[in-house]
Amino acid sequence: MQSFNNLFKGVIFDLDGTLVSSSLDFKALKQAVGCPLDQDILAFVQQLPTERAKKAHSIITQAEYLDALSARAMSGALALLDFLLLQQIPTAIVTRNSRQAAELKIERCALPIDLILSRDDGPAKPDPSCLLALAKLWQLPPSQIAYVGDHHYDIQAAKRAGMPSVLLSEQRTYGEQHGASYIFRDLMALHRALPSISLCA
Repeated sequence: MQSFNNLFKGVIFDLDGTLVSSSLDFKALKQAVGCPLDQDILAFVQQLPTERAKKAHSIITQAEYLDALSARAMSGALALLDFLLLQQIPTAIVTRNSRQAAELKIERCALPIDLILSRDDGPAKPDPSCLLALAKLWQLPPSQIAYVGDHHYDIQAAKRAGMPSVLLSEQRTYGEQHGASYIFRDLMALHRALPSISLCA
């Protein structure tokens, strides 16, 4: 059986809905900052006048902080991360969360990952900048790093970075629609499949 080290040399994870639970109500959050429901909330806030943007960021950050207080590790997260540690595969998190919320969630859920890039550290996904920064840090070609997430922004970011994307979704058609490299129901299914996964040609 082929070693995981010969498949991916690094793994980057999304946070909310991937490694930890989240109860953020994005519809309510968008309404609170005046963002149209069909627009990306972070992109919307970015183009607001300075004072409105500050207020909107404050609302979003507070909501994320409250969400972090109830975060729980997703089923299979700790087992998968322990497996990657044993395999000496470097891991990191790239999230659209604020750094404060991300660090609180990681601490509360006892996730063994120290390397985190949030929206405070670079452009938010689907921009690939943070993914590419990690590839450079690890001195690995993007094609040898898997990005694991649960949203089409994760797939888009991975594609733009030249990384294989791993989508966690019970709706396989959703992943196929957005062109995910691999689709799994959850982290436990991904963990079970790791020894047999091979990179796309």
